[in-house]
Amino acid sequence: MAIKTYKEDTNLTWWSSWNHFGCNIDENVIRETADALVSTGLDKLGYKYVNIAENCSYYTCSRKMPGSLGHEEQDAKSFAAWGIDYLKYDNSNHDGTKPTVRYPVMTRALMNAGRPIFFSLCEWGDLHPALWGGKVGNSWRNTIDIQDTWESMISRADQNEVYADIAQPGGWNDSDMLEVGNGGMTKDEYIVHFSLWAISKAPLIIGCDVRNLSNDTKEILANKEVIAVNQDELGIQGKKVRMQGDLEVWAGPLSGYRAALVLLNRGSTKIEITALWEDIGIPPNSVVEARDLWEMQHNTLESRFAGNLTATVNSHACKMYVLKPIAS
Repeated sequence: MAIKTYKEDTNLTWWSSWNHFGCNIDENVIRETADALVSTGLDKLGYKYVNIAENCSYYTCSRKMPGSLGHEEQDAKSFAAWGIDYLKYDNSNHDGTKPTVRYPVMTRALMNAGRPIFFSLCEWGDLHPALWGGKVGNSWRNTIDIQDTWESMISRADQNEVYADIAQPGGWNDSDMLEVGNGGMTKDEYIVHFSLWAISKAPLIIGCDVRNLSNDTKEILANKEVIAVNQDELGIQGKKVRMQGDLEVWAGPLSGYRAALVLLNRGSTKIEITALWEDIGIPPNSVVEARDLWEMQHNTLESRFAGNLTATVNSHACKMYVLKPIAS
């Protein structure tokens, strides 16, 4: 069981300053971002939290401010007094001790702080945190920092997927913050990014400048049905169920006997991809409705499917569905 420093077992959606702004933040950026989350309606989709990113070791990432190492109890009580909901605890500028020694100290401090605070472990996959993070925090980074490129994004998804069976409500695999909207990938690639994070139950942490959202970026970040897959109460991480070269089928169970499905084309040409019920965990004779989560109207497809589903997928793109059994 994951520790209960936080008040809910659901995963969370946030905005964080790091991917876009790095250490170049001030009061105006934070206030304007909070206002933009409201004015764009993103707050109504769950993006209600603003994460001001810095480090918490001896010194922060910029080495200009003191961190929390050695002052865990004091800082945890301060965070609680300030009404903090989320602490991302980084791995820089420390004393050389292992993360498995340093992180539990902050865990205990948070549990004694008098306020539920989501504890995000960020030691970059150094000591396979998925194997011990559930006893220490509410999420754990399995990867080094993401970059705004296809290769970086897809590799982070791969690294996170290895530990899919470990995730559960209250303890999540974290493949790092979203790069959607920062300009380094195509729209199709950003849709892949958001889809894989959603089906993987990774925290959905916006990492772009929400004060200046393009229509494409808002369309992706505000897709209610994809967010709902991420937030599904069953809390089971989806994973790769079939790989054939550059073609992949990702799937995972959802509440209500439904399943989430992503057909991913990592290759350079358009191609058909088929998902088989036997790989997804759907009884072989089942008939299902398939709801396409990225079509403009999020259509439930007119055809009903038995045994498999096939779709043509563009290069560096995906299709995402929710499959719902129906009476045959």
